[in-house]
Amino acid sequence: MLNLKFVREFPDIVKQNNTYKNVNVDVDAIVDSDERRRQIIGEVEELKNKRNIATKLIAQKKKNKENADDDIKNMRDVSDTISNLDNELKDIEAKINEDLMKIPNIIHESVPIGNSEDDNVVVSNHGEIFEVNHNFDHIEIGKRLNIIDFERGAKVTGSGFAFLTGKGAKLERALLNFFLDENSAKGYTEFFSPFIVNQNSMEGTGQLPKMAEDMYHCTEDNLYLIPTAEVPLTNYHNNEMLRGEQLPIKITGYSPCFRREAGSHGKEVRGFLRVHQFNKVELVKLVEPENSFDELDSLARDSEDLIKKLGLTYRVLLLCSGDTSFASAKTFDFEVWAGVEKRWLEVSSCSNFMDFQSRRANIRFKKSQDSKPEFVHTLNGSALATPRILVAILEQYYDGEKLVIPEVLRKYTGFDTIEAE
Repeated sequence: MLNLKFVREFPDIVKQNNTYKNVNVDVDAIVDSDERRRQIIGEVEELKNKRNIATKLIAQKKKNKENADDDIKNMRDVSDTISNLDNELKDIEAKINEDLMKIPNIIHESVPIGNSEDDNVVVSNHGEIFEVNHNFDHIEIGKRLNIIDFERGAKVTGSGFAFLTGKGAKLERALLNFFLDENSAKGYTEFFSPFIVNQNSMEGTGQLPKMAEDMYHCTEDNLYLIPTAEVPLTNYHNNEMLRGEQLPIKITGYSPCFRREAGSHGKEVRGFLRVHQFNKVELVKLVEPENSFDELDSLARDSEDLIKKLGLTYRVLLLCSGDTSFASAKTFDFEVWAGVEKRWLEVSSCSNFMDFQSRRANIRFKKSQDSKPEFVHTLNGSALATPRILVAILEQYYDGEKLVIPEVLRKYTGFDTIEAE
């Protein structure tokens, strides 16, 4: 969430940024409401001062046995006016807060301006764009090796869900263990979080209200299935005051991710390209503001290292303004090459949210005991999400008869290949 003072003092910057992020919010209405808010505060302070003077005058008149009825009536009228203004102020502040929650984060100056993913900038390419010697996509390979079952996933739950079976399930678990072990070796503390969170947590990281239609909502308890471990891991320190020496805080954690994908109409939804439930290992950092963009570069390198070790062809993108998420100030995406699909598949996003999330979640720190509290900067990145990694592995490492397991995963799987049974 943006600071109200920033919106008041730089409305044109906020309006332009909304345009860059393809968001429509009435900034002028917020500024007008804030003006009325400040006006009410001034009026109430003046009226309270009058009431204090009147109270003293009434006391003096009673002491002198003078008639104070008119003064008492005037004081009651002032108190009623103060009460009415306080109620108006409460409503205005609630509306301002509601509207501020709809304003996206300000993009960093290094983010290219653009409308959509077509305007993203390729930062680097790694590996060769190869062609495979077969025409089996990941769905057909999964069937041939008897490791993926979309039909029974749809029968048990619905479209967008699948079973991983036998060695396919072991390969999935191997990926997760590999990711977690590598992240832990880089100094991230492993957490195992709840997979369901409350509304406050979803608002804290910016999923609500913006992404409400994509959330699985348990209406009876007003709880949400998490779309990413970013939500519980970041909110672990919700409404806390941290010590400067605790920073940076580096967390990694596995979770299933649940997304309704309500806005995916017209997008590729076959197989694992877009699913409603998938597994992901997340990286989260809480850092001092002056270090946050260096920490973003470090976070991105940590995610990239996993893709390198899997031996996949990939590229790094700097997202343009129109493709940068609502809460992010700057984002790098990592995409792997799928040889049969003949397309790039996103497997990780690494973002710096600056103080946008911490302001919502009220996560602050003090550099020293006597320092003024500051909001931490929060970052997160996928390291990694498994569905499209699995697609890339199947399509790159299947030779038409068997799937060769990437070398770094073999100590986790216990086997080197998967062949049709």
